[in-house]
Amino acid sequence: MMALRTPLYDWHVRHGGRMIAFGGWDMPVQYTSIIEEHQAVRTAAGLFDISHMGRLTFAGVDALALLQQVYSNNAATMKDGQVRYGLICNERGGIRDDVLVYRWSHGWTMVVNASNRVKIVNWLTQHKAGRAVEITDQTMTTCMIAVQGPQALALCQGLIEADAGQLAYYHAMRTRYRGHTCVVSRTGYTGEDGIELIAPAEQAVELWTELVSRGAKPCGLGARDTLRLEAAMPLYGHELSEEIDPFQAGLGWAVKLDKGDFIGR
Repeated sequence: MMALRTPLYDWHVRHGGRMIAFGGWDMPVQYTSIIEEHQAVRTAAGLFDISHMGRLTFAGVDALALLQQVYSNNAATMKDGQVRYGLICNERGGIRDDVLVYRWSHGWTMVVNASNRVKIVNWLTQHKAGRAVEITDQTMTTCMIAVQGPQALALCQGLIEADAGQLAYYHAMRTRYRGHTCVVSRTGYTGEDGIELIAPAEQAVELWTELVSRGAKPCGLGARDTLRLEAAMPLYGHELSEEIDPFQAGLGWAVKLDKGDFIGR
């Protein structure tokens, strides 16, 4: 099967990105050097194309019930605009994926790992079981870009209509970029402060190049891996798998056994 490409693929190739296969996608592993890109994130601001991550939305009166059945954390206690880490487990408690869930006043968003997107969509569809919930895979119609580092928030000032600096950690809001609806969250996978943006796919190049012009250094998956390792953040397929349960992985804090029954409990 041919690898998928993000809306920024051509930009990466033109600007020296060394492309590799990752999770079914062609992605840049580095532009200059992994060490240089790593240090840019630790000292200033780095820019990551994370459009390969799966983006699923949930709508309908039974959306919460489905999430509570498949998700280890407690979605019912989330407030509008909150983002929460959790796990999707198999019947034996092994980890099928680690995910982020966003709560909105009128629905939910889930960000899943690239390599697990199809598996998780199929799993959700299997367990939907006639519930009034619509699951939409927006991965191919949107982009996702992360700006990470101690200067990330200052660099993004005025980029979007909302002030991302007003967001609490692991919170998100809907706002606009050049007239187009987007999502901004105070989240990341580097151990640094920063934001992640979800925008229409057709805005990807404009958004990315504006961030580059503001001083964000493009970074590849190599630096993303060394940064997350330093921050003790797990990666599916390495520290997490269907043969490892959340407690073995040190993620018991993301399991709420008192919320009621869920798959893998």
